[in-house]
Amino acid sequence: MSSRVCGRVLQRLQTAGSAPVASPGSWFTSSCSCRLQAGFRSEHRRDMSVSGRGTMNVFNRTMKKRQKNWAASLQDGDHYDYLRDEVGSRVADRVYDIARTFPLALDIGGGKSHIAEHLHKDMVERLFLTDISPQTLKRRKQGEIPTQCVLADEEFLPFKENTFDLVVSSLTLHWINDLPGALRQIHQVLKPDGVFIGAMVGGETLYELRCSLQLAEMEREGGFSPHVSPYTAVTDLGNLLGQAGFNMLTVDIDEVQVHYPGIMEVMTDLQGMGESNCAWNRRALLHRDTILAAAAIYKEMYGSEDGSVPATFEILYMIGWKPHESQAKPAKRGSATVSFGDLSKISQPSGSGGS
Repeated sequence: MSSRVCGRVLQRLQTAGSAPVASPGSWFTSSCSCRLQAGFRSEHRRDMSVSGRGTMNVFNRTMKKRQKNWAASLQDGDHYDYLRDEVGSRVADRVYDIARTFPLALDIGGGKSHIAEHLHKDMVERLFLTDISPQTLKRRKQGEIPTQCVLADEEFLPFKENTFDLVVSSLTLHWINDLPGALRQIHQVLKPDGVFIGAMVGGETLYELRCSLQLAEMEREGGFSPHVSPYTAVTDLGNLLGQAGFNMLTVDIDEVQVHYPGIMEVMTDLQGMGESNCAWNRRALLHRDTILAAAAIYKEMYGSEDGSVPATFEILYMIGWKPHESQAKPAKRGSATVSFGDLSKISQPSGSGGS
């Protein structure tokens, strides 16, 4: 865990009880366990909408915009940026691993420039920064890279094909209704031999909170509502990138664990991040008794000796390239000149015998 997150741990422990109480519905809540292609939306509906093509629209994107606007309007909004800053720096590290300069880059859902603040203009010469929230774009951090802000939904990129040399995204794709479609759009706006580097949360995110709430609901209400957001599994991510047209894929997984004084601080911070639940069929509220029971279960099952509780964020990182004739290609099947069976015939180097 980095020094930034370690510092955040100490800060949360020192300021226990000072934050406002968050609404119970937060990042972890949804009752759909798979990600499907978006359909047509009807804003007056509160349940999950279904298009004529038989595909589901899981998330209310208008509500997500309101949530992010609210979070960006907080006077202490930067107080909740620790996770986005940490993951943004790790995405930037992956950009630095590529030994080239990118004349034009796109940051999808970049918010306050959590990635760009870690990049230099000798790596990225110009940047387009998009977000669904105008308030978030107004709060972006100034950097040395010339940046143009564009108010745009991640589901509908307003750019021409073959425009960008680099596309990055951090902690925004988990709220996309049509993830395969979004990846195809990213592939389209990239130039040939362009690269996409992204990060999104995985299915084990906030498992401590999810289990505590489910057990509390069983105890106090005789049943529970699912609290598993439709995250993409790491095992599916490579297939989705391949289907979108990317090649030379890299997918890896990381965990960031933050300790909090208790369950209310966890939910308060999620709300301050703009990560409250926006599923169409979200549960409006949790009973007070259920929350109190969940807090006790959280501490009993996962609490540390110092009285804090952990919250685990599983982060999935992905890298994919748009094909180009200059890229290395695998050899044709059957073109090998050496058999694996010959490995057993390799003798010890001369002069390496024992004394």
